[in-house]
Amino acid sequence: MLCGDPHTRQDRAALGRCRTLTDSIRERRGAGVAVSVRDVAAAAGVSVGTVSNVMNQPDKVAAATVTRVQAVIAELGFVRNDAARQLRAGRSRSIGLVVPDAGNPFFADVARGAEARADEDLLAVLLGNSDENPAREDNYLDLFREQRVNGVLITPSSEDVDKLVRVQAAGTPVVLVDHEVPGSAFCSVSVDDVEGGLLAARHLLAIGRRRLAFVGGPAEIAQVANRLQGARRAVDEVPGASLEVIRMPALTVLHGREAGEQIAARTAGERPDGIFAANDLLAVGLLQALTMLRTVRVPEDIALVGYDDIDFATATVVPLTSVRQPAQLIGRTAVELLLRSISDPDGDYERRVRFRPELVVRQSTTG
Repeated sequence: MLCGDPHTRQDRAALGRCRTLTDSIRERRGAGVAVSVRDVAAAAGVSVGTVSNVMNQPDKVAAATVTRVQAVIAELGFVRNDAARQLRAGRSRSIGLVVPDAGNPFFADVARGAEARADEDLLAVLLGNSDENPAREDNYLDLFREQRVNGVLITPSSEDVDKLVRVQAAGTPVVLVDHEVPGSAFCSVSVDDVEGGLLAARHLLAIGRRRLAFVGGPAEIAQVANRLQGARRAVDEVPGASLEVIRMPALTVLHGREAGEQIAARTAGERPDGIFAANDLLAVGLLQALTMLRTVRVPEDIALVGYDDIDFATATVVPLTSVRQPAQLIGRTAVELLLRSISDPDGDYERRVRFRPELVVRQSTTG
């Protein structure tokens, strides 16, 4: 019983006041008004400071008082406002993560890895999807700063990182994910995409393909440019080999299907005999178009390599050869770097982590 058992006339009078107060608080709660610390203190007959100590430093409060205050909290349904408390402290228990395409399984796995590591430090990850839109990206950065996040993990939509420089200069650490800016002060976690392009194209060349095509997205996407650079380097190593570049507006299944339809419409002599897609979503779309139209066989007529090795790569009608990136490890490592940069900003540790890609060979190139 919140208000205690009456023994004297004074106790009975106090009991009446307590019940009136408690009923009033319950009515307000029913009307959608949140129960406050002051309400708990008044109902328990203690100070606001005592309620705060019960929640944060119970060892400083008498056991009977702790029991009484906790009973009031349970009865009134009080929920502490951690957000307000954390903002007063100058920092929330969260990390911002901005990705260019939350629908891409690769970035979903990056987020999963970041979440797993953040959870170990009781931190939450707030996810923003920029859709490769710089204005939307800026909005998320502003929002995260307003929320006083511990830091920001981001795959930037362009090479223009002036906004990120200002965010970091204002006291919010930034870690680049699946991206790096040489010569900058940013910590970064990435994969060697030039080597990934080399692996993909060399594999196609090693199985005898000579008319290669690179199906990619906008040239300003650094990962696309680097994968193309690696593919070109591999082709330059083999006399008589060629590389056609097919640009698509975005790295999606839909645009991969569109590219596949264009390629399938060509005569046999005009088609490439090997295709390297800049990511697995494009590769899945290409594979759909080529197999559904039944004019081209994969891999007999065209061998196909994707990039990222998402789960769908093994579930396609012809399992997809792909260049694997350690997506969850990238997310996990990005959080590690962020926490390290907060706790030891001037420490001697590796601020740019670059993983090596791995070629996973399946039936789309080996039959």
